[in-house]
Amino acid sequence: MAALSPAMRQYRSAKESYPDTLLFFRMGDFYELFYEDAVLAARELQLTLTARDKARSVPMCGVPYHAAETYLHRLLRKGYRVAICEQMEDPKQAKGVVRREVTRVLTPGTALDLTLGAEQSNYLASVVVNGIQKAQVCGLALLDLSTGEFRATEFSGPTAWLQTVDELGRVKPIELLYGSGLFGGIDLTGEAIREDSAALDAVQTKTPLESWVFTADHALPLIRSHFRVHSLDGLGLGGHEQAAIAAGALLHYMRATKQGDLEHVNGLRFYERSSCLELDAVSVRNLELVEPLFSGESQQTTLFYTLDACCTPMGKRLLRSTLLRPSSDLTQIEARLDAVAEATANLRLREDLRQAMSGLLDLERLLGRVALDSAGPREVVSLAATLRCLPSLLNAARQFKATKWASLAADFDALEDVQDLVDRTIAEDPPVSLSDGGVIRTGVDAELDELRELSRSGRQALAAIEERERQRTGIASLKVRFNNVFGYYIEVTKANSKSVPADYERKQTLVNAERFTTPELKEYETKILTAQDRSGDIERRIFAQVRRQILDAAGRIRETARRVAEIDLLGCFAHLAALRGWTRPSIDSSGLLEFIAARHPVVERRLEESGGGRFVPNSVHLDADSGPSILLITGPNMGGKSTYLRQTALLVIMAQCGCFVPAEQMRLGLVDRIYTRIGASDNVARGRSTFMVEMTETAAILNSATNRSLVLLDEMGRGTATYDGLSLAWATVEYLHDRLGARTLFATHYHELTLLADRLERLLNLRVTVKETAGGIVFLHAVESGPASKSYGIEVARLAGLPSLVIARAREVLKLHERAESQQVRDAVSDPAPSMQMTMFTPLSQRIVDRVAEVDIDGLTPREALNLLAELQRELKG
Repeated sequence: MAALSPAMRQYRSAKESYPDTLLFFRMGDFYELFYEDAVLAARELQLTLTARDKARSVPMCGVPYHAAETYLHRLLRKGYRVAICEQMEDPKQAKGVVRREVTRVLTPGTALDLTLGAEQSNYLASVVVNGIQKAQVCGLALLDLSTGEFRATEFSGPTAWLQTVDELGRVKPIELLYGSGLFGGIDLTGEAIREDSAALDAVQTKTPLESWVFTADHALPLIRSHFRVHSLDGLGLGGHEQAAIAAGALLHYMRATKQGDLEHVNGLRFYERSSCLELDAVSVRNLELVEPLFSGESQQTTLFYTLDACCTPMGKRLLRSTLLRPSSDLTQIEARLDAVAEATANLRLREDLRQAMSGLLDLERLLGRVALDSAGPREVVSLAATLRCLPSLLNAARQFKATKWASLAADFDALEDVQDLVDRTIAEDPPVSLSDGGVIRTGVDAELDELRELSRSGRQALAAIEERERQRTGIASLKVRFNNVFGYYIEVTKANSKSVPADYERKQTLVNAERFTTPELKEYETKILTAQDRSGDIERRIFAQVRRQILDAAGRIRETARRVAEIDLLGCFAHLAALRGWTRPSIDSSGLLEFIAARHPVVERRLEESGGGRFVPNSVHLDADSGPSILLITGPNMGGKSTYLRQTALLVIMAQCGCFVPAEQMRLGLVDRIYTRIGASDNVARGRSTFMVEMTETAAILNSATNRSLVLLDEMGRGTATYDGLSLAWATVEYLHDRLGARTLFATHYHELTLLADRLERLLNLRVTVKETAGGIVFLHAVESGPASKSYGIEVARLAGLPSLVIARAREVLKLHERAESQQVRDAVSDPAPSMQMTMFTPLSQRIVDRVAEVDIDGLTPREALNLLAELQRELKG
């Protein structure tokens, strides 16, 4: 260390304090990186690697300070943490080495990512686990620093950790904080909790903190101090200590990474998952609510894209969060539907409302930038421009009479005082940076105006001094000049040196001239040289005062932003309902789920945009109380089974969000949870096959669903041997029917399952229809009662383009298998010992054998034989 230069000793000291970061070390106009940081940054940012001290071979690379933000965000998106070490004094005035300090640590969860979409949130999460097995309690807190959103929740009991991980998978935080002893501990199943567990793969950056950070003694005082409260009860955290500890750990991290006072984080909300329609991470993914199923696909496949007609960034984020957490409060849903209905019925008022939002920018993120001291003059002016739109929005909202509209308009704070403050203080078209000057309006500060005038009139003042001195001295060639070494001076030729007045003070002698100064010129020089610096100081002081007053109104601004978001969402839903002819759903607390001529909102829009034709509507009728609770759907691939399943779930979600739906009529008994098992996926790296993933997801459904849930199962059991899969699917249908009573849509190619309609009184067979022609099959995409007769798999393969030889051979093999299956059925009904594949039925008794003797077995088709077995079984039970 002793052999290092003073600057490099500063670098090593800062690096030792922040060893797990890339240290951006300010040196003049560059941020420099050294040693291993330089090697890594050069590789990740494609920078040229040089050396500072070639004798010691110290690797070095750097980026210009004015362009650093782009490079920083590239590193943050890759999951790195960056410490910013700034120069804390002017190098011109520093005595010795410039003092430097780490002013902020940027992490993926604390940086303001300017590339973040308006609808996206950038959550930093914190998790704490207390206890094991049945006594386990998990706390989870989420903070979006860009908007100030701060909330926490808690899970307890045998499934606490699984629920926590599922919530993380649904929210997808960019960074997760945890106690250093968490991973490697024991979860509820008795297995080790691993940092790289499959369920946590979606979290890009996992940051361990010391275990003492996650203790009540440390975390809870931080919350009370930040929110200036004596009790956590007012924040909704009374009795939820683990949630409070997780929230306190987030505040600790904000302090440790020097994120400022966080004035815009002025509220902490406790939420319960059970207070909304619960959607696990698997269902959110399968239904493509906010992201496409496969990375890289177009956002057009998502429900969010289809419903996003919002006018403001706040509305877009509320739409996204509402889709992930639809309401289960009937009163709240009806109030929203009433408001949407009123706006849908009045085109003029609806368009006036949406037009009033056309100039609204992102209030929450503008406030966040002000709070984190990263807002320049133009952002502050943008904030005022947005506030200027609020009175007209308030007036437009007041034209509606529904209760929801009235509550949003009541006590709506248009923030005129904040807008007026900015308009009076900040220039109408300020520069990008405060250091460029000209940010503060003329007339705000008398001294600033005088200094500006001095700077503007500098040339005229020098010319006036020059002319006056020429007349006073009679020296016509006298000149007033300036250079960086001597400052301002009067230059007189050697020939005229005898005419120089006595009050001139010699500064420099040249070969052909003499240079002088005067008391007046010295005073003027002092004013001119300090005017710019003094102007900058005054502008920074006034701008800081404006920032402080904006932050004093942070709570009011966030509440207004919340109301704007809700107004925008209601206007969006009304606009869509009127534009697309959607209808209001009828919602109650029954077990009914009924659509008449319903349409898939995403597929319908894509067909319209592509000119691909008209969507074929279909109906659904389920009743968990008295009607059919399970719809067993058969038919060919490409026929529309999966679309029918997803359509049902999406319309339920839309209805419970308070949105109208694409259907002629909809009646819905509130759904508490939606579960999906759709598609095939695996996780081979963690030893989980496609079938294992399928069974794990199915187990979660059967262990958690209630009779008020909606369950979607698509092609269950296809990942294993035919009879294993058939047996599991059969038993699952029976369990759903007999034990759970959940409203269920079960799509399958196991046609044997259709026989269950004769045994299970609340199961109804449906089929997607096709039309067979000489040229092949035509998918009609209509759903009707009854089982499908076959799957048409070979026909679908032909449409996919398989070679004709493969198709022909497949048809031959299919006939062989059909004859073999027919023989197996005849053997089964002729032999009292049941064959392996028939064990799902009751054992064949002698009475069945006697009954079969009366039937022409050889003349039966396979389906007729199976129907016969079901008939005989009913007779036995009777």
